[in-house]
Amino acid sequence: MDKGVVTARSEQCLKRLLDEPEQNLPKCKRARLAPPPPAPGLSPYLRPRSPTSKSDRSQSPSRVGPYFLFERHEGEETHRAVHAHTQQQYTCQVLPLRGYQERLAAYTRIGHHDNICSLLDVVMGQDSVYVFLPGHYGDMHAYVRSRKRLGEEEAGLLFTQMLNAVTHCHHHGVILRDLKLRRFVFIDRYRTRLALLGLDDCVLLHGNHDDDSLTDRHGCPAYVGPELLTNGNGSYSGRAADIWSLGVSLYTMLIGRYPFQDTQPAALFTKIRRGTFSLPDWLSPQAKCLIGCMLRKSPAERLEASELLMHPWLTNPCTPHHKDKMHHSSHTTPQDKQDNDQVVPTWTEKH
Repeated sequence: MDKGVVTARSEQCLKRLLDEPEQNLPKCKRARLAPPPPAPGLSPYLRPRSPTSKSDRSQSPSRVGPYFLFERHEGEETHRAVHAHTQQQYTCQVLPLRGYQERLAAYTRIGHHDNICSLLDVVMGQDSVYVFLPGHYGDMHAYVRSRKRLGEEEAGLLFTQMLNAVTHCHHHGVILRDLKLRRFVFIDRYRTRLALLGLDDCVLLHGNHDDDSLTDRHGCPAYVGPELLTNGNGSYSGRAADIWSLGVSLYTMLIGRYPFQDTQPAALFTKIRRGTFSLPDWLSPQAKCLIGCMLRKSPAERLEASELLMHPWLTNPCTPHHKDKMHHSSHTTPQDKQDNDQVVPTWTEKH
């Protein structure tokens, strides 16, 4: 489908939905699929993300307007969807009916961008809203897990696209918060083009966009910044928190494990608050520098997304001389050596 047609359709759909009172919008037959309830008794950080169950994979598709909804994507609450008439593939997010307009407002704020999945259609249900985004060819988390780790040249090309998406959002006063590898999906079968999937979880800044102070604690445990764990109820910079999450993402892409890992949440958060991590000897100095520009304990010392795009590792890539990939820095501690053997897991904990 022509990109201009998709953009125009998306804008018309959003304008109608965001301007129309909720009670006046048409309803469709209620779907049988629904997101699982959060685990009771757990803090927002510790609610686990469950893998796709066998029942979800085997049950018959549900009809939502002109679409069929199939199994959930692994570890996610998004569904694969197919248009009944055109057979076009889509990704469907199921959102609560209450407050859906606010959760979709970021799409109109940022407009079209090549590295951000556009909203293509919205179908209203009796108690849910079904948001249809482009189909994709898998996410970065699954890709890194299957590849173990990425070479610097490939990682640089993909990370640049991730940075482009975040830079565009930040420029328009949109804070992404729950940034992680799963949020980026491949939009071509050759897995060279990435796009950010889903803006329903963002925060829109109003008034002075330079003031990005947030107070709510939100994010995936492995990607959350130390300031969210140490400031109590105080405010923190939303943009700087996104940059920390990008640093975790690049580290994981290049090394094949999270910079801070532990099976116990309390121990994991202690490592994040400490902010110390190890880098292997075989990583190029420029790659180490870029990671260090993001994983800085002090949020004020982290570079902004637009500044990161000018880093030499991205603007003047070189092919480093790789040593044995299992040879890590001599400064690695015994605990770090144990963590080095932990690859990216098949599923991650969700807020």
